Amino acid sequence: QPQKGLSRSERHSNVRGAFAVSPRAQASIKDKNVMLVDDVFTSGATLNECARVLKRAGAAKVYVVTLARVTREEF
Repeated sequence: QPQKGLSRSERHSNVRGAFAVSPRAQASIKDKNVMLVDDVFTSGATLNECARVLKRAGAAKVYVVTLARVTREEF
C-alpha cells in the first residue's frame, strides 16, 4: 500500500515485512557496510525497515542518505 496519507504508526506497520534480501544478495552484503539511499525522508519507516532487513541479512553497518526531509508532523 502507498505510504502517502498514512499516519506515522500506519507507515511503520505498512512496511513491516515488505522487504527482503535475496539469498544471492546476502552473500554480497555479508559483513559489508551498506549505503541505503532514499529520495525523501518522511517518517523513517521505510528506511528503518530496510536497514533492519539488511542488518538481519548480515550487513556490518547500514548508512542512510536522503535527498530531502519532510519537516511537518502531519503527513
